[in-house]
Amino acid sequence: MEPLRVLELYSGIGGMHQALKESCVSAEVVAAVDVNTIANEVYKHNFPHTQLWAKTIEGITLKEFNQLSFNMILMSPPCQPFTRIGLQGDVMDPRTKSFLHILHVLPKLQKLPAYILLENVKGFEVSSTRDRFVQTLENCGFKYQEFLLSPVSLGIPNSRLRYFLIAKLQSEPLPFQVPGQVLLEIPTADSANSQKQPATIDLGRNSEGRKIEPNLPHDSDTQCSGKETFLFKLETAEELERKLQQDSDLSVQMLKDFLEDDSDMSQYFLPPKALLRYALLLDIVQPTCRRSTCFTKGYGSYIEGTGSVLQTAEDIQIEDAYAALDTLSEEEKLARLSRLKLRYFSPREIANLHGFPPEFEFPEKITVKQCYRLLGNSLNVHIVSKLIRILLG
Repeated sequence: MEPLRVLELYSGIGGMHQALKESCVSAEVVAAVDVNTIANEVYKHNFPHTQLWAKTIEGITLKEFNQLSFNMILMSPPCQPFTRIGLQGDVMDPRTKSFLHILHVLPKLQKLPAYILLENVKGFEVSSTRDRFVQTLENCGFKYQEFLLSPVSLGIPNSRLRYFLIAKLQSEPLPFQVPGQVLLEIPTADSANSQKQPATIDLGRNSEGRKIEPNLPHDSDTQCSGKETFLFKLETAEELERKLQQDSDLSVQMLKDFLEDDSDMSQYFLPPKALLRYALLLDIVQPTCRRSTCFTKGYGSYIEGTGSVLQTAEDIQIEDAYAALDTLSEEEKLARLSRLKLRYFSPREIANLHGFPPEFEFPEKITVKQCYRLLGNSLNVHIVSKLIRILLG
């Protein structure tokens, strides 16, 4: 079998390319396309022999697409039009324009690709853009399956729930295909013959016919409703119980397996101002924990909802540090909180949690802040690698 010719769209720092390498599939990335100049520097540093197009996707003509003669597309379109905390502009958001261009070009290609894999945020599954996407796939003769997956399902202690779609150009359904359902787990080799029904969700509709975004019971990215009774910090008894359950799940690795060894981490310790101002909003984890929240592109610059921080003084109880904190002076608060020795995860550690191997590097000129932004926009390599292998049978 000749190597697959792969087109990598919205290539970023190369998460899809890395997943392709990890999958051990015989393949060549014939072109990677992204307009982010900083991401492109990282991509070129790690994949110097890949043709990299620093141009807009909507600027690529049908002729240029045909000349690449690819038989697989890997892509991770901009997620901002679909995020739960954004404006959810969907098809009206200008950042969706490039993806709509792909849907316009796909049916006109001289030769359709045999395989397609797409990654995006939770929320894409209920968007009008998704509806246009699957309609285009169906019109072109693809069979497809949608997923909502988190790295936790692979034993990785990081919640990063994402939408995935894999599509194959064939007449018969995929062996694990569940029409109209979104799978919540990666199918195993014997899924097609198993009597056990895979975990799925149905995209329901309200009385107006609009799709309702599913509320997943184990989606730890979901924010607290604010109606419960808070314990120490801004956490509820329910949230604390969930975290305890996560930390007792032996199928998930401990965070210490992903941390850097013998490194000077002084630059990552939280500054006093951040400790005092955001103490009640921090999601604190220890090296022995088996969980961490989703790291976003704002990590290191913003506190709320951007990712967990690491408590390096493991002999100090968090409850003791936070006890009656509101009765203390600022100086006393700072002294108490500083005992926890809280720090940000380093970019290398986040890359480890995302599945990037040790040989994947950031060029020296890329700042820590830029690394956080790039990683926050990236994906989990291990999940994509598994989906690639499943897609290719």
